[in-house]
Amino acid sequence: MKFAVAGFFAGVIVTWLLMTYGPPQPSISVDRNDEPTAIPAGDGHETVPNKSTADERSPEGSRTPSGPKSTATTGVIAAMPLRVPIDGANVDAFKGGFAERRDGRAHEAIDMLAPRNTPVHAVADGTIAKLFYSKGGGGITLYQFDPTASLAYYYAHLERYADDVKEGQHVSKGQVIGYVGTSGNAPPNTPHLHFAVFELDADRKWWKGWAIDPYPLFKGASGPTPTR
Repeated sequence: MKFAVAGFFAGVIVTWLLMTYGPPQPSISVDRNDEPTAIPAGDGHETVPNKSTADERSPEGSRTPSGPKSTATTGVIAAMPLRVPIDGANVDAFKGGFAERRDGRAHEAIDMLAPRNTPVHAVADGTIAKLFYSKGGGGITLYQFDPTASLAYYYAHLERYADDVKEGQHVSKGQVIGYVGTSGNAPPNTPHLHFAVFELDADRKWWKGWAIDPYPLFKGASGPTPTR
């Protein structure tokens, strides 16, 4: 009799709980795959930035240029010639490379063919802003800012960096900063340097800017490097 009474009251309590709070709900699980992945700083072998901050518009790299800069701005910058990054390169061979279409998009850069491990020289004085690995694009890349942090020079498809290169380092015009290769999406049998110049936005983000044709900047270069 006692057990029957206890069972009756237990049933009443359970019924009241169900009517008041409803049936029990499953616990909420956290998907750890949705958490942001930590990116190591400054070793040149990082993952591509989150799409919300950097969108790979070009197969060559991770920067997001806002289109070609005006000819007026280009003319002013052209008054300050750059050193050709590869010794013995034929400057005239660069003409037209900037405007070429690649996979339906503007190239906005020039390609310099050279044997693998050919030294790549800094085109001007400046600071190494970013060493970056773009897995499906430019591969081993280097972003250099000019002394005023208004221009960025972009070197891609490198085989490797020079041994002493690191982020934040000052480099001098002509200093070896890397070596020609085929990293990223470059054809494995066509080592070359993919080189671009862009004017930075006001916030000076290394992946943003207006593309500038490098060819006129090299035409005025002096010294033994250019071959015409």
